[in-house]
Amino acid sequence: MTIKEIQEEIIEEFGAFDDWMDKYSYLIEIGNDLEGFEEEYRLSNNLIEGCQSQVWLHAELKDGKIQYMADSDAIIVKGIVALLVRVLNDRTPDEILDNELYFVEQIGLKEHLSPTRSNGLVAMIKQMRIYALAFKAKQES
Repeated sequence: MTIKEIQEEIIEEFGAFDDWMDKYSYLIEIGNDLEGFEEEYRLSNNLIEGCQSQVWLHAELKDGKIQYMADSDAIIVKGIVALLVRVLNDRTPDEILDNELYFVEQIGLKEHLSPTRSNGLVAMIKQMRIYALAFKAKQES
């Protein structure tokens, strides 16, 4: 599936819920399904700055595609980062850099987060793009 197709799938999933409490419950469920984050990556240099809660993000380039691993100590935030990993994981740096993450606004996530959580969301996306830029530069050198 393409990044666009996965975003459309997420929009459809969240569209099934009328109430934001149900959407938060679904986010928590998504976060609970996030694959285990290895303790060895729970380092301060993997912490995302600008997040109210602790969010760890680690990325590796394997066979030209970025593998993201993430975790958070906050259940809603863990769901948010799980969505981002779902959309961007196992993609080339160019795919990540060439696609906008429009699903965040489409599902109403940004407007239903506190300002600090919204800033954290922006910081998570920014960090994932920074990894993509760094891996792209490394590939080109």
